[in-house]
Amino acid sequence: MRSPLTRFLLGLSLGLAVSLTALAGDIRVLVQSSPLAGFRYYAGEALWQDMREGDRLTLVREADNPHDANAVRIEWRGQKLGYLPRAENRAVAAAIDNGDAVDARIAKLRQHRNPWQRVLIEVFVVL
Repeated sequence: MRSPLTRFLLGLSLGLAVSLTALAGDIRVLVQSSPLAGFRYYAGEALWQDMREGDRLTLVREADNPHDANAVRIEWRGQKLGYLPRAENRAVAAAIDNGDAVDARIAKLRQHRNPWQRVLIEVFVVL
């Protein structure tokens, strides 16, 4: 069973008369653009020089996280960078829990005094 977000996107694609066969695994729809939460607490600072805009990220669901039942951890090359912000993670957590294909990448890297402004993450649903 697909999440409501994925069902909506699939319905939208059908409404545009696009064949689902052509869509399978080929279309990535941007569903979220967020700062990386927790950058200064994890490996982000140490890995900063190696990260590049466009790099693929891994989303890891942490349903047992004691601070946030919808926690989605962000990893780069197996290293924990931080999390999707708590206020914005519910739909992505539900999609992952539902087995939907979800993908992420580094959209922007900025030298900024505020750690919340250093890494911008984009999250996609893969149809």
